[in-house]
Amino acid sequence: MSVEPSSPVAPSFESRVHGSLLGGALGDSLGYAVEFDSIAAIRAHYGAAGLTSFGQLKDASHFSDDTQMTLYTVDGLVEALEWANDGVAADEIACLWLAYLRWLNTQDVAVASSAPVPQPRWIDAQDVLRHRRAPGNACLSGLATGQMGTVARPVNPDSKGCGTVMRSAPFGLIPHISREAVYKLSSDAASLTHGHPSARLSAAAFSLLIHHLVAGHDVRSAADEALHYVNGVPTKAPELGERLAAALQLSLQSTILNPEDLTAALGEGWIAEEALAVGLYSVLATSGTSPADHFRNAIAVAINHSGDSDSTGSIAGNILGAFYGEECLPGDWLEALEAPGVIRGMAGRLLAVTTG
Repeated sequence: MSVEPSSPVAPSFESRVHGSLLGGALGDSLGYAVEFDSIAAIRAHYGAAGLTSFGQLKDASHFSDDTQMTLYTVDGLVEALEWANDGVAADEIACLWLAYLRWLNTQDVAVASSAPVPQPRWIDAQDVLRHRRAPGNACLSGLATGQMGTVARPVNPDSKGCGTVMRSAPFGLIPHISREAVYKLSSDAASLTHGHPSARLSAAAFSLLIHHLVAGHDVRSAADEALHYVNGVPTKAPELGERLAAALQLSLQSTILNPEDLTAALGEGWIAEEALAVGLYSVLATSGTSPADHFRNAIAVAINHSGDSDSTGSIAGNILGAFYGEECLPGDWLEALEAPGVIRGMAGRLLAVTTG
C-alpha cells in the first residue's frame, strides 16, 4: 500500500499540463526500450531490477507513437479552441481527425483518396515526430480508410487496442469543461480508430482520471470518480470496470506485485482496459520520499513486465505529472528525453488557448 507524498503547495495548472505531457513522454521513452521484450529478457539485459533509469540505455532514448499521438491530440484540441476563441464554431472531433490524418502522413501510410488533405500546422514541421515508432495497427488502418469513424459508424469495430488510451490524457487537461464534455470528447475521438466499447470507455476513464487530478483530487479518488462515471453510462464494457477495480484493490496490498503476477492479474497492456489498469496500479502501489522518487519507482513497475511497456509507462507518467506537476520529473531523465522542446511547445500552445 502506498501513500502519495504531498507537495507543500498545490502545483499550478501550467505545471500540471507540462508535467503530464513530459511525464508521459518519459514513461513512454523508457518503456519503448523494452516494449517487445519478455521480463526474462529485460532482467537478463538490465539486471534483476530491470530497466530503472535512462543511464542504463546504451543508445539515445526515443519516445514512441504514444507520445506522437498524444501531441497530435493536443494539436487537434488546440485548433478547435483557436476557432472557438475567434468566435467560429468548429467540430472538435473533425479537428482531431484531421490532426490524426496529419500524424498518419508522418508514418508514410497511404490514405484513401476520399480523405481530406489537412492544412499543415506547427507540429507537422517538427522532424522528430516523423519517425515510425511501432505504431498501432488499428490506429493506422482506421485512419487509412479515409472515413471518419464514429460510434454509429465505427472503423475497426472489434478492436480494443490500447491506442485509444495512450493518446487521451490531453482531454483531461482542458480547463473549465464538465465531466460530460470530457467523456464525450475522449470517447468520440477514440471511435476515430477503434470501435470496441472498451476502447472508447477506457479512453474516457483515463481522460476523466486526469480531469479530476487537475481539479485537485488525489490519484485514488480521481480513479474512483472516473470508474464510477463510466460505470454509469449506457455503453457497457464490464471488462474495464473489472480491471480497474482489481488495480485499485491490488494496490492496497502491503507488497508490490512482481512482474509475472502483475500481468497475470491485470494483463500485459496490449488492450485498452489492461493498459490503463497496469499504469494506474503502478502509480497507486508505489510511493517515494519525494515526488521524483515516486515517479522513478512507479515507472519501474509500469515498464518492467512482458507486455506493452511504453503504453503502460506513458499512462503512469501522464498520471503522475498531472498530479504532482513538473516537480515529479527527474532532472537527469529530462536531460535524456528526446525533443523536450517540442513537447513543451505543444504544452505552451494548449495553455495559450485555454488560459491566455
